[in-house]
Amino acid sequence: MKKNLILAGLLSFGLITAFKNPDPVAEAPTWNIDKNHSSVSFSVRHFFANVMGSFDDFEGDIKFHPDDLENSNVNFSVSVTSVNTKNDRRDNHLQSEDFFHADKWPKMTFESTNISKAGDHYVVRGNMTIRDVTREVELPVKFLGEMEHPRREGTFIGGFSTEFTIDRNEFGVGSGDYVSTATIGGEIDVTINLEVNRTTS
Repeated sequence: MKKNLILAGLLSFGLITAFKNPDPVAEAPTWNIDKNHSSVSFSVRHFFANVMGSFDDFEGDIKFHPDDLENSNVNFSVSVTSVNTKNDRRDNHLQSEDFFHADKWPKMTFESTNISKAGDHYVVRGNMTIRDVTREVELPVKFLGEMEHPRREGTFIGGFSTEFTIDRNEFGVGSGDYVSTATIGGEIDVTINLEVNRTTS
């Protein structure tokens, strides 16, 4: 009987201690994109070879913590007029009605609806809008880690990367003769690398 009372007392003390000192889950902080060390690039087939390009103007709001995925989210936008394939004539054509129609739809956007863990990466589900078409997509995203900034007290640096493929025709990018994928491939390989930072205060 005495042993049972001692055991009950220890158990009660343990429960009280656990509730008084819970192990808190870190709240998802806001990360700011360092555009000078980030990139949005793509590759598309032209006949047999691949043409590389980038979008040089982009922005985003990122809230993320591995232990608080429920409150983690991503909003990201890319300015179509910043397309850069190192060929002015081609870049102007890509901004025309034949492709992005930048005058009418100047931005491509992505808004997350859910983030989940999947092995060594995260699956970010959300709505991607290009031109006037919105589709639900799943993006595989790697969180590359974080560290204290060696030159800025109270600042942490982190990194994200993702590689995915989209079908341009599903978003209406390419009209008339350009719907055909004989000359210009239908699949666009996209790579996004982001260096981000956050402050602790």
